[in-house]
Amino acid sequence: MALVGTPTNRTSIDLPVDVSREILQKMQEGSAIMKLARQIALPGRGAAINVITSDPTAAWVGETSAKPVSNPGLETKIMRAYKLAVIVPFSNEFRRDVSALYDALIEKLPGALGQKFDNTVFGGTQAPGSDFDTFANVTAQAIGGTLTYAGLVAADGDIAAHGGIMNGIALAPQGKSVLLGAVDGNDRPLFINSVAEGAVPMVLGARTEITKGAYVAGTSPNPNVVGFAGDWSQALYGTVEGVKIDYSSDATLVVDQNTTINLFQQNMFAVRAEIEVGFRADTSVFNALTDATS
Repeated sequence: MALVGTPTNRTSIDLPVDVSREILQKMQEGSAIMKLARQIALPGRGAAINVITSDPTAAWVGETSAKPVSNPGLETKIMRAYKLAVIVPFSNEFRRDVSALYDALIEKLPGALGQKFDNTVFGGTQAPGSDFDTFANVTAQAIGGTLTYAGLVAADGDIAAHGGIMNGIALAPQGKSVLLGAVDGNDRPLFINSVAEGAVPMVLGARTEITKGAYVAGTSPNPNVVGFAGDWSQALYGTVEGVKIDYSSDATLVVDQNTTINLFQQNMFAVRAEIEVGFRADTSVFNALTDATS
């Protein structure tokens, strides 16, 4: 949906600070990326991010010998803020009940922003710009059928080979089903305890988060992507001002080419939520997990 024209009755909802903070928190709770990656404060003009591409190396030396000099590799990336937004229309009856409006914001808007952010990073949606990293072309490992355990171990090995440590896995619900269906040679579940139990499940010692955004449908002959494993200490996201809320009761919403909503005429109003957010990562230390069986 999009607002068109110049609304004459559009203003900002003056939400209390604790409410605004909770809205952002709800978005973070709905995003596996925001749970696993590190957060930084992002200026509106963007920021330069220094990435270590190789570690310093120490060496044994004699008591009076010259000490070795090691120059770690560094790379600078620019993290820019891109705007992510959603508009949700409501009937005017919601306006009479502040708690109902508040509940609608908490339930609908943060989750929509968080899921879209995840899906973009995971390559299901085109990146908003060239200074926004995605995992669309990372190394893929098959974990379907009998390959579940071997595929996860292969992902762990590939991440290690590129200088990372697999410390987090973002699974789509379809990926969770793959893990729950994995059995050993005696048909005993391999991951039933680690996936089905506990608030923060672990798989091969890596923290695991479930998100719908981690599912990327494949096009034949490519399999579906059902999760991503990686070194999340090498991933950063930044926000400028948190989630901003605006509303309009005198505008026209364009739903699609054939449908518009005139808010004033239909006794409705619309709430818009938007956030300026950026994402950068060393994509070499991430692997996609697919449902391929061979």
